[in-house]
Amino acid sequence: MSIARRFLQAAVLLLATVALSGCNLLVLNPAGDIAARQGQLIVVSTVLMLIVIVPVIALTLLFAWRYRASNNATYKPDWDHSTQLELVIWGIPLLIIIALGAITWISTHLLDPFRPLDQISAGRPVPADVKPLEIQVVALDWKWLFVYPDEGIATVNEIAVPVDRPVHFRITSSSVMNTFYVPALAGMIYGMPGMESELNAVINEAGVYDGFSANYSGAGFSHMRFKFHGKSDADYQRWINDVRASSDALTRATYLELEKPSEREPVRHFARVDNGLFDAVLNRCVDTDRLCMNQMMAIDATGGLGLDGLKPLATPRRGDPRLGAYVSSEVCSVNDAVPQSLSGSIVGMKSP
Repeated sequence: MSIARRFLQAAVLLLATVALSGCNLLVLNPAGDIAARQGQLIVVSTVLMLIVIVPVIALTLLFAWRYRASNNATYKPDWDHSTQLELVIWGIPLLIIIALGAITWISTHLLDPFRPLDQISAGRPVPADVKPLEIQVVALDWKWLFVYPDEGIATVNEIAVPVDRPVHFRITSSSVMNTFYVPALAGMIYGMPGMESELNAVINEAGVYDGFSANYSGAGFSHMRFKFHGKSDADYQRWINDVRASSDALTRATYLELEKPSEREPVRHFARVDNGLFDAVLNRCVDTDRLCMNQMMAIDATGGLGLDGLKPLATPRRGDPRLGAYVSSEVCSVNDAVPQSLSGSIVGMKSP
């Protein structure tokens, strides 16, 4: 290899190193405890695998150099086995696989997105008197809707949470599958129509972070992004007051208009939200002319049979999942005798 070519390769390597040195590897240096623990899992897994990868690469280069054509290396055509070498070749990868399996098993349970947080950050357990902030997330085409049920407000393409406060996300989608992903907060969680996913997470540093969908969902997917704000308690309360100052309300009719596909949707605030809107989205019955999924399930539970299946049911309240699905007690079988006073009662069925 010529000196000029070696110099060129060294220059390219140096430029790449300088360029990457300014990058902020957010996945490995996040601002949220769950994302930080997930980043540590990536590092540990990578190091364990490098225990095999690095020696293999090094030995490949060594063998290529040692047994090059110009070198008079030792040649043993009759050698074909070494117990010690076999133990190293198979034993070390086996131990690594066992270690990775144990780490994966433990992390799968500790970092389960449905599991309530047990710590705010390393060495800081969640205070007993702190209630998680609930945020309901709906993936629309192609924008994000966030509902704060405790505050009675909603936003489009913007979300804010207090620093060091656990957050419980309930996630669904209006049409196709998407993923809710804030790299600084936690790993991606899928949102699917008619189904609910959950995520428990916390942000530990104030700042503005990017959030987006990491699952292709159509023409406007590239711009399906939002800003995630980590704020102090005082700044968070000011943000809540600013949202409440809006003149807009998120009614069912407003949601049905918002649900229509649109791209590059600006940030919007809603000072009021119809009660039970998220459950109506989840049960696919924001339009009150449609029967809710939980009511359909109640009909199926009695055997279906079209209109005949409605006979053992109380008359469904169409399009309002807050009222639930109801089945006459005669449909249910119990071991214990039912008191005469309860024989005509209505038994509630839990919605999805």
